Amino acid sequence: MRCNRAFLLLPLLAGCATVADEYPSLAIRDAERVSGTLEPAAAVPYVPPATPAAVLGRLDQLAAEAAGAHRAFLAEAPAARRAVAAAGSAELGSEGWAVASVAVAGLEGARSRAMIALADLDRLMVDAAVEGSELGRIVAVRDTVTAQVTEQNLTIEGLLRSLR
Repeated sequence: MRCNRAFLLLPLLAGCATVADEYPSLAIRDAERVSGTLEPAAAVPYVPPATPAAVLGRLDQLAAEAAGAHRAFLAEAPAARRAVAAAGSAELGSEGWAVASVAVAGLEGARSRAMIALADLDRLMVDAAVEGSELGRIVAVRDTVTAQVTEQNLTIEGLLRSLR
């Protein structure tokens, strides 16, 4: 007759279960209970370092370049408006149309100098943002130049619509 080994182990296991005081309770202990609060730590505000003097110098230079380009644009705009008005409904390629086109191209040249300054300001702003530097002054100058370029774009677009 074959003896099943599982039956041999059952009496041993049953014998272990009768001694209840020797084993710890499986109930949750005080140390296992969740306690405390879920309050976030107080945030420490980030104070960016001051913008380096070299960047401020370049910023002033770019602001002056953009302002000069805007003054040049404003000085050329009346002559371009007169040339476009004089061209009236001139045909494409006529003398009046060519004069007006050259005048508008002069305005586009003045605008391009402002746009170059704007691109350099964008680069300064990105560099400062990557370094974690203060952006306030750079953004203020960039916003001013952006407004000037937007005004120039609107003027050129209006003249080109009139010229066509």
